[in-house]
Amino acid sequence: MGYRHLPYFLVLMISCTLVMFDSQSFGDSEETILLKFKESLQNTSSLSNWGGTEICCLGNTSNWNGVLCLNGQVTGLRLQAMELKGTIDVKTLANLSSIRSLSVMNNSFSGPMPEIKNLGGLRSLYMSFNGFSGHIPDDAFAGMKGIRRIVLDHNEFSGRIPMSLTKLPKLVDLQVQNNQFDGHIPDFLQDDLVVNFGNNKFEGSVPAHLSSQNASSFYGNFNLCGKPLDPCKTVVPHAKKKAFPILTITLALVGALALIGIILICFKLCCRRTKPSRYEKSTVENLHNKGYNSDEKNTKYPDHVRSFKKNEKGRLNFVKSNMERFELDDLLRAPAEVLGSGSFGSSYKADLFNGHRVVVRRFRQMSIVGREEFYEHMRRLGSLSHPNVLPLVAFYYRKEEKLLINEFAEKGSLASHLHGKRSINQQALNWPSRLKIIKGVARGLSYLYKQLPTMSIPHGHLKSSNVLLDKELNPLLADYALSPVINKEHAQQFMVAYKSPELTQSGRVTRKTDVWSLGILILELLTGRFPANYLQQGKGANVDLAIWVNSVVREEWTSEVFDKEMDAPKMSEGQMLRLLRIGMCCCEWNEEGRSELKEAVERIEELKEKDDIEDDQYYSNSNHYGSQEEFYSSQTSIDQNEFSAKHT
Repeated sequence: MGYRHLPYFLVLMISCTLVMFDSQSFGDSEETILLKFKESLQNTSSLSNWGGTEICCLGNTSNWNGVLCLNGQVTGLRLQAMELKGTIDVKTLANLSSIRSLSVMNNSFSGPMPEIKNLGGLRSLYMSFNGFSGHIPDDAFAGMKGIRRIVLDHNEFSGRIPMSLTKLPKLVDLQVQNNQFDGHIPDFLQDDLVVNFGNNKFEGSVPAHLSSQNASSFYGNFNLCGKPLDPCKTVVPHAKKKAFPILTITLALVGALALIGIILICFKLCCRRTKPSRYEKSTVENLHNKGYNSDEKNTKYPDHVRSFKKNEKGRLNFVKSNMERFELDDLLRAPAEVLGSGSFGSSYKADLFNGHRVVVRRFRQMSIVGREEFYEHMRRLGSLSHPNVLPLVAFYYRKEEKLLINEFAEKGSLASHLHGKRSINQQALNWPSRLKIIKGVARGLSYLYKQLPTMSIPHGHLKSSNVLLDKELNPLLADYALSPVINKEHAQQFMVAYKSPELTQSGRVTRKTDVWSLGILILELLTGRFPANYLQQGKGANVDLAIWVNSVVREEWTSEVFDKEMDAPKMSEGQMLRLLRIGMCCCEWNEEGRSELKEAVERIEELKEKDDIEDDQYYSNSNHYGSQEEFYSSQTSIDQNEFSAKHT
């Protein structure tokens, strides 16, 4: 080759390089990548519209099922409940530079954990309700510094928790419940992290940094202990056996015989007593006793109620004229069942002689209230009458302790349905039931606002455990309007109203504080998640549930916040989204931007079980309940960074 041919050769090489680059760019288009990924899947009938002449993403709209788009790029895959099988070709998906979310929930995938760390840009991963199994390598999530949410529950994973999870700086949500993980739970140091390790085979103590989590997040691990579970038992090391001299053994025998003699003497002295002690010190710890046999057969009630014997010179004060009267002694002799102990006091159910069942609440944090003031407030509460407000039947006053007697609700609390362990025949609350409940709660709260206009917090303690359900699942508000009679220090430590944002901002509660509690309750009802901030004592507790909801709808698709156990049909998606918006407006951090109760109640009343035809068409055209821009343009929302700054 002569010198004069060199420029032509260079031009030819550059041209070939450009052709190859153009060919490579075409081959690596997002449509091509997705079609190659589809080849690794089986039973792909739900993805039948992948391919053809239509491009995948047009702006923020996707033309392909299960694909999420933003600004013309693929940002996520939502391949949920499509009966998919096969393998997840992570290597191919890694060529999608903008992918941030991946969900393969409720499918039929099996086998080991995919090499998910190759998707370094992921923010959310959802793999629950499949058949994935085996050990997860320690470095399975190495380098995924932006991931915030990892959901692996209801699979068959085993072995230890991969240590790379503890090194993810932005992780806020980790769910690995209902697997076969074992060993010790590593210590996660991330702030604001919510975890669920339930129903595995973990052992040892709960790490210190996770001790503030909800106890239900660790249930089902029988060898796990430590706060928030039962304390770990101290293991005393076995001492080596030593040969005792004969003199030591003799002294031990003499001491034992002397001790037996003393016990016999004390026993004879006790037998000479004509009557047992009539009273017993009343303590909250006695609630853990299941009961004791009284003089009458088949009658059981908690030990602590013996301090209310009729010779205490007190009578029950009835506030309902239509209630058949009974005496305090009748109440104490009735068969009873301990229901539990809450932040206000203990409670038990009593079956009266007339077949009526009541719930007796015992309060010890009302000592600052005088007799006349207490009587007046109880009569005021007794005058309230609404289908969604639990009626006060009677009360008992004593300076040290008070009893409040309410009617019994057949189906227990809303909290037990959302977070408790259900029996075999008990179904999860579906969307129509939850909508019915929140409408009743809103009506009951609105009634309290009208009847108690001078109280800044007409309820004050609105949460799921204080929403009781009758046999038709109609909600009944309980523990309402008690702030005037509860000791202020105790109220500020335990009442829900005193965990609101305005306590941090101004140190006071307002008429909008109960609206904030309503908003948190709505989010809890829709997500099925327990508000972790309620577990923290004192003012200034983080609004964890509201922050979590905001982070999900900002980063992925709005539907991910909804409780999968609602089993809501497609026709209900629009209504669920509307209720979510209402809830977020109700628990707005800034009190001025928060909804008024009247406005919130009116919007809740407008909700229906299913969308209209126009609404259904609108939401069916969107793969994720509309874009995030549309969702946030219709409401104000909490910015997590702004919230953290204000809170600090």
